[in-house]
Amino acid sequence: MNIALGTIPFGTTVGTRETFAILDRFLDAGGTMIDTANNYPFWVEGRSGDESEEAIGAWLAARGVRDRVFVSTKVGARPTVPGDLTLDSAEGLSAATVAQGVEGSLRRLRTDYIDVYWSHIEDRSVPLEETLGAFDQLAKAGKVRAVGASNMAAWRLERARNVSAAHGWTPYTYIQLRHTYLRPRPGTRPAEAGHRLVSDDLLDYLAAEPDLTLWAYNTLMFGAYTRPDRPIAEIYDHPGTARRLAVLHEVAGELGATANQVVLAWLMADGIVPIVGVSTMEQLEEAIGAADLKLDADLRARLDDPS
Repeated sequence: MNIALGTIPFGTTVGTRETFAILDRFLDAGGTMIDTANNYPFWVEGRSGDESEEAIGAWLAARGVRDRVFVSTKVGARPTVPGDLTLDSAEGLSAATVAQGVEGSLRRLRTDYIDVYWSHIEDRSVPLEETLGAFDQLAKAGKVRAVGASNMAAWRLERARNVSAAHGWTPYTYIQLRHTYLRPRPGTRPAEAGHRLVSDDLLDYLAAEPDLTLWAYNTLMFGAYTRPDRPIAEIYDHPGTARRLAVLHEVAGELGATANQVVLAWLMADGIVPIVGVSTMEQLEEAIGAADLKLDADLRARLDDPS
């Protein structure tokens, strides 16, 4: 199943019992990729940012399934000021922070290695050489098996990969950005702090770099494709959105699927790993159903060009 399970509410609004049940079902259905961070969900009053990793770690320890899952976590966006619900005091990506951050994540996840370790945000106050060298040391020590960049511009990703290549370091082979079926208006940015949208330049770069994999977050736009109480974000407010939504729902009807499932299938058809955040078993079952949904060439062409 080429879907990653988003885990932001695990251990908080999704309690331990429900968290374990969702993770059990995901694993039983063939899911292996679990995405978290060292700060989920710090922006909720009263939360530290430890909760998601700790919930996953408790499940891994209880089930003894570490060798069956691919654990993804991140460093760089954890606040350094207690109670700060913004990114204003984010820890950043210094070598010391990266080295300390991985130890905290390993402890909370109750594991001795992380499958892919991400820089969560850009930190241009720190030279790329310092951050990338720190990631390489973790890889050489066996604490991380691959490294990725989240919320990084395409040109910075290319520069970072060149720096790693020049030094013989472990390169970024994963990129995580916000992406979905709808296209934003050019020049717009999400309201959510720290989020960066996939660009045409990034997609073009991915096509030329077969060792680089895109993980896409906010793929289902907080439920806006299917829930009338969840409005579509303002950045998608343009005439093209109506056309894309019409074709999306047409295709979903023809396939007997939900719009969410078609969005996920459309992403996976291009080799993208969609991250699907779930808080209920029903949401998980919908995502599992998307894994077997196949889009033929005609359907993909209609979705790609709905004009």
